[in-house]
Amino acid sequence: MKVVYHLDQKQHYPKQFLVNGRFRPNPEKPERLDRLLEGALAAGCTPETPPRQGVQPVGAVHTPAYLKFLEHAHERWMRIDGAAEAVTPNIHPDSRDVGYPASVVAQAGYHMSDASAPITGGTWNSACWSAWTAAHAASLVLAGERRAYALCRPPGHHAFSDMAGGFCYLNNTAIGAQLLRGSHERIAILDVDLHHGNGTQSIFYARNDVLTVSIHADPQRFYPFFWGYAGEQGKGEGLGYNLNLPLQRGSGDAEFLAALEIAIERIRDFAPGALVIALGLDAFEGDPFGGLRISTGGFRVIAARIAARLRLPTLIVQEGGYLCDELGENLRQFLLGLQDG
Repeated sequence: MKVVYHLDQKQHYPKQFLVNGRFRPNPEKPERLDRLLEGALAAGCTPETPPRQGVQPVGAVHTPAYLKFLEHAHERWMRIDGAAEAVTPNIHPDSRDVGYPASVVAQAGYHMSDASAPITGGTWNSACWSAWTAAHAASLVLAGERRAYALCRPPGHHAFSDMAGGFCYLNNTAIGAQLLRGSHERIAILDVDLHHGNGTQSIFYARNDVLTVSIHADPQRFYPFFWGYAGEQGKGEGLGYNLNLPLQRGSGDAEFLAALEIAIERIRDFAPGALVIALGLDAFEGDPFGGLRISTGGFRVIAARIAARLRLPTLIVQEGGYLCDELGENLRQFLLGLQDG
C-alpha cells in the first residue's frame, strides 16, 4: 500500500483556537504528520509525493466563492489595523439565504462555521496539498491499486461545500469520493472518526449515488453538536442514503464493532464500486479528546472486519487523531488490519 503525503502540509499551524470563549493551544499540530508517517512506514507502506493538481478536484465539491475566500482571507485580514495573527470569525448569519458582504470579517462569519478552523498565512497552501494528497491517492485506486492511504493534514470531514470548521478547510474525503465516482456508479463513505463528519454528510445529503455512513460519539453533548443524529437520513433523491450511528460517550471496542456490523450491512446492500474510509484515530481511549475508548488492538480488528466483509477497492483518508504516544501505532495497527482482512 502507498502512503501519499506532502511536506507542505505542515505549513499550516494556527497555534491557538477559540473554544468555550477562550483561546487554547491548537491540538491539530504539524507534528501529527510526522507521527502518522512513522506509523504508515512501520506498516510497510511505500511513500509517494502527489503532484500539484490545480483547482479541478477541489472545485468539484467546493464553491468558487469559498475557494476565493480561503485563498485570500489571511492576506486581506492582515490589512485590518491590529488584526489577530489568524482569521477567526466573530459574527455569523442566521441562515445561508442572506446577502454576501465585501468585508473579510463578514465573509469569515459566512464561510467559517465555528472558531476552531483559524486561517493563517500557510493554511491555503497546506489545505491544497492535503486535498491533492487525497486526489492522488484516489487516482492510484482508479489505476488499479487495491488500497491507498492519503495522509491528509489538515483534515477535511467538517468542511462543507462553502464553510470551514473543526480544523477542516477542504473536504479531502469528499474530494476523493467524487473522483472515484467518475469511474463507479456508486461510492460508499465510511467515517470512523470520533466526531461526526458533518461536512461530508452535507455535501452528499441530497444524492443517491454516494452513501455516507458515520460511526461517532453522540453529538448531544459533543462536537459538532448540531449534526450526527440517527434521524438524519438524507433528503430528496438522497433520502435513505445517509446513515448515522451515534455511540454513547465512553463506548469501547465492543460497542463500536456492533455499530460497524450495521454499517457494513448497509454498505453491502448499497453495492458500491469502491469505498472511502474517513479514518479518525481520535476514537482511541488515550486521545486528548477522550470521547470514545477504542483500544490500539481494536483498530486492527475494525480494519480487518471492514476489509474482509466488503472486499472493495479502498481509499483511506486521514481525518482526526491527535498527539499521544500511541498515535503512530494506532495507524500501523489499522493499516495492518486492512491487510489481515
